Formats: sequence, structure tokens, C-alpha cells
Amino acid sequence: MAATKRKRRGGPAGQAKKLKRTEKDAKPPAKASDVAEKAEGEERDRIPGPVCKGKWKNKERILIFSSRGINFRTRHLMQDLRMLMPHSKADTKMDRKDKLFVINEVCEMKNCNKCIYFEAKKKQDLYMWLSNSPHGPSAKFLVQNIHTLAELKMTGNCLKGSRPLLSFDPAFDELPHYALLKELLIQIFSTPRYHPKSQPFVDHVFTFSILDNRIWFRNFQIIEEDAALVEIGPRFVLNLIKIFQGSFGGPTLYENPHYQSPNMHRRIIRSITAAKYKEKQQVKDVQKLRKKEPKTILPHDPTADVFVTPAEEKPIEIQWVKPEPKVDLKARKKRIYKRQRKMKQKVNSGNAK
Repeated sequence: MAATKRKRRGGPAGQAKKLKRTEKDAKPPAKASDVAEKAEGEERDRIPGPVCKGKWKNKERILIFSSRGINFRTRHLMQDLRMLMPHSKADTKMDRKDKLFVINEVCEMKNCNKCIYFEAKKKQDLYMWLSNSPHGPSAKFLVQNIHTLAELKMTGNCLKGSRPLLSFDPAFDELPHYALLKELLIQIFSTPRYHPKSQPFVDHVFTFSILDNRIWFRNFQIIEEDAALVEIGPRFVLNLIKIFQGSFGGPTLYENPHYQSPNMHRRIIRSITAAKYKEKQQVKDVQKLRKKEPKTILPHDPTADVFVTPAEEKPIEIQWVKPEPKVDLKARKKRIYKRQRKMKQKVNSGNAK
């Protein structure tokens, strides 16, 4: 290999560089106030960078799946929840014959420590389990008034994967079972900070309000201009049934005294309609019996003819002469028209010959 030639420092290029350096050094030193003002201006004009990348410490993972036999509305609700919760995972549907304790093993295989399980019964009733796997507690709800994102078509919108605010009704702090549910909902629905699939923005809020002994879920967009709220969806109502100490079972911590099963509710509705039908039938039977009963003839009341005024009797006139028959103008016109048509037909036939 040929040896590379080294540049001499004593050349014209090296001298020019030295001259430039000497010119810079020859300038007077800047004042401290000018340097501070310049730094402030740069700091003011600087575009803020992305949010600092912190460590993902909260390793909450939610498993969202269901049993077999759910309808389309429940399936769309599950998809909406998975889209709103970037820390969620999905799994295949579970057979209805399997026991609920199997879900703890599924959560362990999926590396999840929370679970939202939708259980369908009779293809019309939907139950939701919120569980802290594998140690508990867990809560069972009846889901009512489901409205999905595609069904509502609200004007609100939010970034996919953004972190939500959680807003709770003040009634959650008044009773102990609501306080337990509040902590469970916080751990399930709050997106962990610095989650890989989450976005570092807060542009929507989940609201949990208590009304009529039920928990009402709503999702609103936060508008930047005036911090107004616009609903996004989905929306549903949770009717609490029981709270268990373990995960999907165990001793009962709380049972809702106001809960009414859907079977009982349908039975009451059927009994109301049956009562209305029975009442109508009874009325008809009473009417038939009244018709068959002999009519009671009341004695003549002499005071009933007090205000009766006899009319003037008109003399009877007997007509001996037969009245003239009425002239039917319509029939007369028809006869005339028939004669005219016959005359025209005769004239036309004579011309043709």
C-alpha cells in the first residue's frame, strides 16, 4: 500500500485557520446581561419537545373477553372498551360449561392481573364480572341500557390510546361497598403512565355516577377551547348484584338488597298483563249475567208526567187524488243522448255505402 501524504501545518491553509481563530479571540467579551437575554429569548422561542420518557412502573394488564352466546351489541361493547383501554388484552370466548375459577388460570397465562368478563345468559341477559385476579375481590353486575360507539354516532372524539381522567360521584365515598368498587374501577379503567401503547395526552374523561342504586358509565371528550364536555360513547348502566372476597367466588362481602333479577322482572310484567286480561274477562262475564237476569219493572211514577206538554192535534187529511209522478231529468237526458247516437250511426253507415 502506498503511504498517505501528510499535510504540512506550515502551509497557507493552516495559517488561514490560525488567523480566523485569532480574529475571534480578538473580539471583546460579551456582557453577562446580554448572554442572559439571549438565553431567555432562545428558551422562549424553543419548541417544547416530547414528554420525557419515564419508566413504565404500573404493570396493570386487563383481560377483556366473554362467554359464548353473546349478541352483536355485547361484542361491539367489548371492542369499544378494548379500543379505549390500550393496556387491555383479548382472548377467545369461554364455554359456558366451564367454571368461573378457570378464568384465573387464563389471566395467569395471559400475564394479566385484572379481568373484565362478560357472561351471557338466555341470549338476552348480560352480566359483567370485574375481578382482581387471582386474590380478589370481585364484583358481579347486571349490564343494562347498552349503547355502543357505532350506534350513538356522537360528535365527540378522542385520540386512540390517550389516557383518560376518571370522575366519580361523591356518593362513592359515603358507603364502604361503593368505596371498594371505586378502588376496583380506578385500577381497571385507568391507563398506566408511560404504557408502551398509550399516548401522552389527556383528552377524555370517564364518569361513574350513582343514580337509582346503579352505576352509570359515560365517556366525554374534553374540548381545549373552553374545557366543555362532548359525549363520545359508549354508555351503559351497571346494576350491582354481589361483591365477593375472592376472584370469581368466595365469601360474599356485600349483596344488593335493591337488586331484582331479570327473570323476576319479566315475571312481574307478565303477571301485570295477565291481571289486565283477567279483569277484562271478569267485566265481560258480569255483563253477560246482567243480560240474563229478568228485567225489573218499576211502578209508574206520577211525578214523571209533570213537565210533559201535550202537542196540538192536527186534523187528519185523506188524499183522494193520485199525485203526479216526478220527472226524472237524468233518465230523460239519457234517452235523448241514445236517440242522437242512433241517428249519427245511421248517417255514418249511409255515407259509408
